[in-house]
Amino acid sequence: MSEEVPSELRYTKEHEWVRVSAGEIAVGITAFAVDQLGDITLVNLDVKAGDTLTAGKAFGTIESVKTLSDLFAPLSGTVARVNPELEHRPEMVNADCWEQSWMVAILPSDKSELDGLLDPPAYAELLKTAAH
Repeated sequence: MSEEVPSELRYTKEHEWVRVSAGEIAVGITAFAVDQLGDITLVNLDVKAGDTLTAGKAFGTIESVKTLSDLFAPLSGTVARVNPELEHRPEMVNADCWEQSWMVAILPSDKSELDGLLDPPAYAELLKTAAH
């Protein structure tokens, strides 16, 4: 099973991606997560701009025809923005999980937490074990 693993991103073991850009960290879910979830019917982000996130703590949920899953903060920081489109159009995540369907943008309180995330080769290796 060949999964898409964009090389410019970092990843979590919970199948979320992290994109660093202009000091902000955008967070979304990977193609593997979308594949596991199936058709996404609801994205519920329990945070707003200015809220503080703690690494490893849930910041919302994503619901599909199969299941309900928590969304976890990959690192600690302050919410800079949330993606307003997902509330009305959760199916965007199925259509484009890498670009348009980011969940939140975080201003990290400790950028060294990025070092704890998986690089693309490590995430690709995780996918090999997850696929079996």
